[in-house]
Amino acid sequence: MNFPISIALDSFVKSLSQASPLIQIGFFFLAWFLLWLPLAIPIAIAMKWRPFEPLQSSQKLPLVASLYGIAPLVLWGVSRVKERDFPTFGVSWDLHLFSSSAIGLGIGAIGILILFGVQTAIGWLHWNLENWKQWLAACLPTLVLGIWIGFTEEWVFRGFCFGEFASDFWSAAIVSSVIFSALHLIWEGRAQIPQLPGLALMGVVLCLAFVQDQNSIGLPWGLHAGWVWMIASLDTAKMLRYEATAPEWGTGIDRKPLAGLLGLVFLLAMGILVTRSFT
Repeated sequence: MNFPISIALDSFVKSLSQASPLIQIGFFFLAWFLLWLPLAIPIAIAMKWRPFEPLQSSQKLPLVASLYGIAPLVLWGVSRVKERDFPTFGVSWDLHLFSSSAIGLGIGAIGILILFGVQTAIGWLHWNLENWKQWLAACLPTLVLGIWIGFTEEWVFRGFCFGEFASDFWSAAIVSSVIFSALHLIWEGRAQIPQLPGLALMGVVLCLAFVQDQNSIGLPWGLHAGWVWMIASLDTAKMLRYEATAPEWGTGIDRKPLAGLLGLVFLLAMGILVTRSFT
């Protein structure tokens, strides 16, 4: 004999599994947030962070680690509710996944070097080559960070969110990419606003990569990880020095690549490369 609470829970799960994709995605992020709160609150107190204040690097990493650490648990819950396997979310744990991610990693990292190389050729950017040892020391930890962040975000935003709207590419790409860009405000606050269009475009490019890679997160995971890795390692080692006269509209507001014209052109070029080379 079923208890009333069990009947109500079964009814809720059934209703949720039949709800619109947008409602299911909204519930996913609500559940993720509620599960994260018991971890986030003590970490925020220990790190002396107050909501809506910009996060320092020392504060950001523990909070991100706790949030992303429980993402697989939430996705597992979604797979149970929807009676679907993880491969449905773009993760097949086979050779294709890792070979595609390795290719994407190389393309992403080299692409960032080309982007900064163009800025160097224009005269906007100079390299502090004397810091090469610091860069080498930063490479491994930032690579691990890039792989982890790239995997988690691609699993959530391309594997799950984009996959929920798979019948209509552009609707799926726009909705998932807007969510992807908007949620970055959690970590940076208003300072992230100039990058929102670039982050949304980045999301669309990664959706293209997801489709071109046979609905696998392998290629977008690699691209994402390569971008994070190269930018983070160069920034950590202070390898780049911008000319004071370099225009922010070109290099990016606050020198953030996705908030400038060249960064947007770079993403468009990546999108073209993905659609032309991976068919």
